[in-house]
Amino acid sequence: EESLQMWDLNKRLEAYLARVKFLEEENEVLRAEIQSTKSSPAGDSWRVKYEEELRALRDALDHAFREKCTAELARDNLYEEVQQVKSRCQKEQAAREEAKKQLSLSRKELEEERRAQIWLKERAVQLEKEVEALLEVHEEEKAGLDQEIASFSHSLENFRCAPVAFQPVEVEDYSKRLSEIWKGAVETYKAEVSQLEGSLCQAKENLWKAVEDNQQSQLQLQHLEKDLAGLKARKEMLEESLAQQWQEQRGEAEKFQALAMEALEQEQQSLRAQIARVLEDRQQLMHLKMSLSLEVATYRTLLEAESTRLQMPAG
Repeated sequence: EESLQMWDLNKRLEAYLARVKFLEEENEVLRAEIQSTKSSPAGDSWRVKYEEELRALRDALDHAFREKCTAELARDNLYEEVQQVKSRCQKEQAAREEAKKQLSLSRKELEEERRAQIWLKERAVQLEKEVEALLEVHEEEKAGLDQEIASFSHSLENFRCAPVAFQPVEVEDYSKRLSEIWKGAVETYKAEVSQLEGSLCQAKENLWKAVEDNQQSQLQLQHLEKDLAGLKARKEMLEESLAQQWQEQRGEAEKFQALAMEALEQEQQSLRAQIARVLEDRQQLMHLKMSLSLEVATYRTLLEAESTRLQMPAG
């Protein structure tokens, strides 16, 4: 039985040595093939192809990054233009409010000028009535004085010796004074009338000036409204173009990210497959090594037992 076991172990050892030799030869062949593939143009072509694909992906990445940068710059420029348009709209709105304020002030001034004109007209009518009343009073006083003078002259004819206090000279002086007083009143009335006419002309000029200012402010307001409408349309157009560019940039970025993720996933899957194959080969080699080491250990124990058994009878 021991000889049979020894013969079996020898056969297994021979098979193990043959297997090891075969594996070493296969390793050498594989090593030679790897070296040949590394030095051969096919390997170079595969490496060149891989490098070209990697370079193309890097170029695409750089191109997408440049497009992203340009899109961001365009977005920033559009944002600055929108801010400028907003500031200009605010300025136009402020100018419009100021024009409205000026228009309201001019309207108030116009109303005040109209009221002043109406008051001046009423004052002129009142002064004319007062002048007419003064004329009537003057005519009445003049008629009364004429009657008094006539009665006085009649009394002078009746009385030969008139007193000193009722001389005709004093009556003439009194009439001269009355005429001078009347002339002064007429002159003051003319001065007041001329002053009122001057203030009326000035009020008319102010009224026309206010009307012209109102028309100018209305024209300016219309121009400002037109500019504001144009700016609003431009703002809407810029916002639409900005949104469209943002959507295009987002779509391109998503496409590029999807392509990059697909390429990375494919590369990751290929690397995983290579790692799995290497690990599987390594595990098989480990199992084979463990089995061979176990066989060697059993063979050594058997040899040691045989040697001890053969040495025991001699002793």
